[in-house]
Amino acid sequence: MMKTGNTGTPASLQLLPLSHYRGIDSGDPIRFYYWPVLGALYRRRVELCLGELRGGERILEVGFGSGLTFLNLAQLYGTVCGIDLNPFAAEVRDAFSSVGVHAHLLRGSVLEIPCEEGCFDAVLLISILEHLKPDDLNGAFTEIRRVLKPGGQAVYGVPVERPFMVMMFRLLGYNIREHHFSTHSDVAGAAGRYLDRVRLTPMYGIHRSLGAVYEVGHFQKGRQGNRHS
Repeated sequence: MMKTGNTGTPASLQLLPLSHYRGIDSGDPIRFYYWPVLGALYRRRVELCLGELRGGERILEVGFGSGLTFLNLAQLYGTVCGIDLNPFAAEVRDAFSSVGVHAHLLRGSVLEIPCEEGCFDAVLLISILEHLKPDDLNGAFTEIRRVLKPGGQAVYGVPVERPFMVMMFRLLGYNIREHHFSTHSDVAGAAGRYLDRVRLTPMYGIHRSLGAVYEVGHFQKGRQGNRHS
């Protein structure tokens, strides 16, 4: 049965106790979501993405990781699906089955989504697309468009590189340039070549004067099918 979705209002991210999550490796940032101050920023970026989702029958999350969004998504969609390069998909699935969320999870890449054409009301990608090379973004959005229903949503979140954000990542032991290859402008440009833009929403950090640190993109597949050839 189709569930009622959001109307752009940020949802509160529902978290399980940290010890309940599975499929976590040393590079997984999930622990940051529980920290004071920094945790609020991490949760806020996910909540802005969730706030764009309308709900429906089926959603695909690309790069589901440890399943951080699954409790929220299960309230919006009849079926929650996910793909990830994570080899622990079965462990993640079992962890959520134990709390009543039965997600359909597969290993796979956004460059070759292992799903049939036009089967999702929404595709969600949180902090995924910046890891692609700019030349690969066209292939990613070709696949996203392919698996969306006409009128379906593509919602993504990507960081906006600013000195403050680079500094924060360095404090956490990350060199952004070793992990991020596409900018928020690269991602928005590629999305707009394949889908219709609904809106771009900036997220500000500790102080607005430091500028946006994250951007949420909301795009839609045209009712008449594909625009890009």
